[in-house]
Amino acid sequence: MKTLDRRLASPWRRSGLAVLAGALPVLAFPGPALWWWAWFALVPWILLARTAPGGKRAAYDGWCGGFGFVLAMHHWLLPNLHVFTFVIAALLGALWVPWGWLVHRTLGGTPSSRRVAAALVVLPSGWLLAELVRSWQGLGGPWGMLGASQWQVAPALRLASVGGVWLLSFLVVAVNAALAVLVAVRRARVPALAGLVATAAATSAAWVWSPRPDTDERAAIAVVQPGVVAGADSADRRFDREEQLTRRLADRDLDLIVWGESSVGFDLDDRPDLARRLAALSRETGADILVNVDARRSDKPGIYKSSVLVGPQGPTGDRYDKMRLVPFGEYVPFRSLLGWATSVGKAAGEDRRQGTEQVVMDVGDGLRIGPMVCFESAFPDMSRSLVADGAEVLVAQSSTSTFQHTWAPEQHASLAALRAAETGRPMVHATLTGVSAVYDANGARIGSWLGTDANASRVYEVPVTHGTTPYVRYGDWTVYAALGILAAWGAAEGVRTVRLRRNRPARPGPPARTAHGSPARPGH
Repeated sequence: MKTLDRRLASPWRRSGLAVLAGALPVLAFPGPALWWWAWFALVPWILLARTAPGGKRAAYDGWCGGFGFVLAMHHWLLPNLHVFTFVIAALLGALWVPWGWLVHRTLGGTPSSRRVAAALVVLPSGWLLAELVRSWQGLGGPWGMLGASQWQVAPALRLASVGGVWLLSFLVVAVNAALAVLVAVRRARVPALAGLVATAAATSAAWVWSPRPDTDERAAIAVVQPGVVAGADSADRRFDREEQLTRRLADRDLDLIVWGESSVGFDLDDRPDLARRLAALSRETGADILVNVDARRSDKPGIYKSSVLVGPQGPTGDRYDKMRLVPFGEYVPFRSLLGWATSVGKAAGEDRRQGTEQVVMDVGDGLRIGPMVCFESAFPDMSRSLVADGAEVLVAQSSTSTFQHTWAPEQHASLAALRAAETGRPMVHATLTGVSAVYDANGARIGSWLGTDANASRVYEVPVTHGTTPYVRYGDWTVYAALGILAAWGAAEGVRTVRLRRNRPARPGPPARTAHGSPARPGH
C-alpha cells in the first residue's frame, strides 16, 4: 500500500492514471457494447479521486478523467478534427472538476456512514450536472451519456420510460459509488449495500408498475440505404441508386418509405425533374416518401438540411428544417475565434442554417410521424416534444458515412432504442450508409440492422402504439431532483462548516503582564 501511495504521489503519473480511469466506461458503449461494464467502470476513477491529498488535487483528477472520457468517447473524430479533438476533450473534461471534488469531499479519508449515504445520491447528482451542461448543443450535445450504455437491457429501458436516460445515468453512478465503498471503506458497508438494494428495488418497481404502450395496429415502413456513393456527381448517382432500391418496394402495401440524411443533394424547387421522379416512385409504391434535402434553398438564403415529405402528386408541403446542428461538422461555434479549425481538419467551411420549430407530419391513413435529423436523436427533449405533439412513430434520418469504419454508426443507431423506450413510441433510424435500425415502443429491436456494408431496401412491420409514459408526462424530473439534492447537500455542508467554526476552541491569548511588565504568575 505504501508503494502504491508513493507511486500516486507523482503528479504526472496520477494524471495519467486519471485519464485512463476516465476512459474505461467507453467500453460499455458500441462498438464493444459491454453494457455490464458500466456498472463498475467508474470504481477506479472514484478510488483515485478519493485518495487525493486534497480537494484541489481531486478536482484535477476529475478534469483528467473527464478528458479521458470525452476523448475516448469521441476518438473517431481524430481523423477529421485532428489536434482540435484534444482541445474539445480538455474543455469538456473540465465539467467533471466539481465531480472529482465531490468524490473527495464525501468519500475521502475515513468517511462516516452518514457521509457515505450522502455520497450515494450526491455523486450521481454531480455526474448528472456534468451531463446536463454537456447536453447543450453548443458544447456538442448529449452524445455519450452514461445511461445510454444500457440501450439493449430491457429492465434499464423500462426505467428510461420513467425518468429518461438521466435516471439510468444516476443509477449507474450510484452503483459504482456503492461498489467503491465496499472495496475501500469496510466500516461503511451497510449504507453501500442499502444503496445497491434500493437500486434493485427501483428497477423491479419500474418493471412491474410502469405502464406499457398499447398496441392496436401495425405500419409497414421501409428503409432505403444506398451505401457509400463517392466521387464526382455523387449526389446524382446516389439518387439513382436510391430510386432503384425504392422501385423494389412496389406491391408491398407500405405506409411510408424513409431515405437517409442528405439523400437528396438538390433543392427540389431547383430540380423539378427530381421532384417528378420522387412523385412517380410514390405512385408506384403506394406510399409517401420521406427524403432529406441537403442543399441551398431557392426560397431563402443559406444551406439547410430538411426532411421533406413527397406524395403521389409531389412534395406535400410538409417540411422540417434541422434545428440542432452538429458543432464543427455543420457549423463552427464562435467562428471568429475557432475558425482556424477548418485549416487543421474537415470542419464546416460554411455554417448551415437552423430551423425554428419541430414538425409532426401526416403520412396518410392517419399515421403521424415525428422527424429528426442526424444527432438530434441524441436529445431526449426533442423526441419527447414530438410525442407530446401527437407523433405515433419517431423517424431519424442520419448519415455517418464520414465515420464509416468507426464506432460512431453503431453508437448512433443505439440511441434510437432509448428514445423509443423513453417515449413509448417506435423509432426508425434510417441512414445512407448504415447502421439503419428500427425499434419498437419498448426499445427492442425489430428485425435486423442494416450494417455499414449493406446497400438495400428493407420493410419493417412497426407496431403503432398509444398511451403516455411517465417520462413524456413529467419530463426531466430526475435532473431537477439531482439539482435539488446538490442544493440541499451544499446548504447542509455550509451549516456544518459554520457550526464547526463556532465550536472551535478559542486560541489562548498572550499571558497577562503586571504593572512592572513581567508576566503574571499564579498566586501573585
